[in-house]
Amino acid sequence: MRQEQTAIKTVYLSILSNTALALIKGLAGFFGNSYALIADAIESTTDIFSSLLVLFGLKYAKRPADENHPYGHGKIEPLITFMVVAFLVVSAGVIAYESIQNIRTPHKIPEAWTLLVLGAIIVWKEYSYRVVIKKSRETHSSSLKADAWHHRSDAITSVVAFVGISIALIFGEGFETADDWAALIASGFIVYNSYLIFRPALGELMDEQLYDDLLKTIRKESVKVKGVLGTEKCFIRKAGMRYHIDLHAIVDGQITVTEGHDISHELKDHLLDKIPNLGEVIIHIEPDDELERINPAQ
Repeated sequence: MRQEQTAIKTVYLSILSNTALALIKGLAGFFGNSYALIADAIESTTDIFSSLLVLFGLKYAKRPADENHPYGHGKIEPLITFMVVAFLVVSAGVIAYESIQNIRTPHKIPEAWTLLVLGAIIVWKEYSYRVVIKKSRETHSSSLKADAWHHRSDAITSVVAFVGISIALIFGEGFETADDWAALIASGFIVYNSYLIFRPALGELMDEQLYDDLLKTIRKESVKVKGVLGTEKCFIRKAGMRYHIDLHAIVDGQITVTEGHDISHELKDHLLDKIPNLGEVIIHIEPDDELERINPAQ
């Protein structure tokens, strides 16, 4: 599927970007006496491994449905997202620990040129975030969204590092640890962003009903099919980049079983044709003389 290929290509770009940035940050932090930059390099290194996990998840999710997985393998995406979050939390812990150690240890003020490196990194990581988050919305991929937030958290930590180094340079002696404090604060941002990534993935895994716009579209399109008088229950579950639908359609209670069966097939075909990213669509026919008709706009 084109969407899956788009997501995979996007992750490859993330891996290349994070590899280059980890090297640049690590070298700049070492030679520029900035632990905030070294902390940034640590996060970029974990980003490489998390992106590799996302890549594995996307490729695994492409596997077609089989006897043991009738809805496909898309549920691996939120599981991979949990692992990505774990990488983020671990990296935040390492950064926080090392920051505290460096605050306690006297060291030189960071070099002024490290600000130029950070400025370029901030621009690149924010741009990367915008590209990847756009692709995640196009493909409906939760793990790609997690990868995008890696870029955003990296940009945030770089901004905090920029502020910390600037304080150290402006105020001079006695403020050498400003960039270490900046790295410590950045670790808090990383943990917070981890929660923002984790919560939607948990909802997806638990089949939480989170898709109101899609629900309205399904109801609106359903009544366009001849013979469908309205809709009743509609349950939506997400697996990977696909949405699986269980829909109760209301029809004339006096028609034959065969006619109701034909209407259900026409409705299924119509929904698959008109709404992208649908997977399995299961239609249950309800007679209108037993159930109250429901406004499809609700």
